[in-house]
Amino acid sequence: MISRHSLIANAAYHDLLQSLQDEAVSSITGTPTREMRTGRAYWYDVHRVGTTVRKAYIGDDTPELSRRLEQFRDLAKDRQARSAVRTRLVRTLRGEGMLGADASIGSLLQTTERLRVYRLGGTLVGTQAFRLYEGELGTRLSGQDLAQTGDIDIAQFERLSFVLGDKVESSLADSFKALDFAPIPSINHRSVWRWRQTKSNTLVEFLTPSFRAEEDIRELPALGVAAQSLLFLNYLIAEPIKAAALYRSGVLVQIPRPEAYAVHKLIVANRRAGADRLKARKDQAQAKLLIEALAEDRPDELREAYEDALSRGPQWRALIEATLNRMPETAAQLAAL
Repeated sequence: MISRHSLIANAAYHDLLQSLQDEAVSSITGTPTREMRTGRAYWYDVHRVGTTVRKAYIGDDTPELSRRLEQFRDLAKDRQARSAVRTRLVRTLRGEGMLGADASIGSLLQTTERLRVYRLGGTLVGTQAFRLYEGELGTRLSGQDLAQTGDIDIAQFERLSFVLGDKVESSLADSFKALDFAPIPSINHRSVWRWRQTKSNTLVEFLTPSFRAEEDIRELPALGVAAQSLLFLNYLIAEPIKAAALYRSGVLVQIPRPEAYAVHKLIVANRRAGADRLKARKDQAQAKLLIEALAEDRPDELREAYEDALSRGPQWRALIEATLNRMPETAAQLAAL
């Protein structure tokens, strides 16, 4: 049985999310400019730094972003007041029992937001993303082991990292060092894609989709780091959504659509091997909870995501069906959509 948050919590979460998106636009220092790149439209903050003209990526050209950009100067006037409101909203959400971020996770999320990792296409995946579906779907997760983790996984498309023509404000490696994260060296590769915090054992890892058979290490120039490439990850992060993490006055991040996350877990659960088999049970539990909630609230989106994955070929279907064979109730829910 799905446990739901109150209407007060749902309203407070969406108010927080809207305010964080307003804040992201209010920080523009120059002139919002629309540019076409590889057939797609993007917005940039064009401003002068000394004698150099700088273009900072704002986001994809969407009706919602365009609306905010029309009023970015007005939004800039109320930044301090909005920050105080967000602090109260975060306090309300914690009081309602919604999951917050601890100091080690929260400070890293805040740092990556400040460096524009999520604005540059970085997407929070894994259990840290799963925790944030509590606000998106209004589904209560507190007290459940499947929402617990000390890892942070951030994914970005390799091609997007080249196309945007922009990069993080300063070195991620230097910022991680200031938070007591140390790089984890690899025997087979000189580039670094994983860091571990010495005082908490929190692990941050960068990932990117693989479009060929090899799952190797690739460079992400926009973020200034390397990443482990993974098959099937392109499906997960293709159309991400904004989310609010509960830390201080809120942190604006980017996560996969919940229906894509649920179906992706059906895929990866059957790819786990060796010691990772323990994680397969967590994959199945997360998929089960999300599919139950989405079948009730967003059946059309769930059906489209499920059919999309099945249409991508026999390997995709085999992996999904093998997992669903161990989850008869979930299989029945999907069949009934």
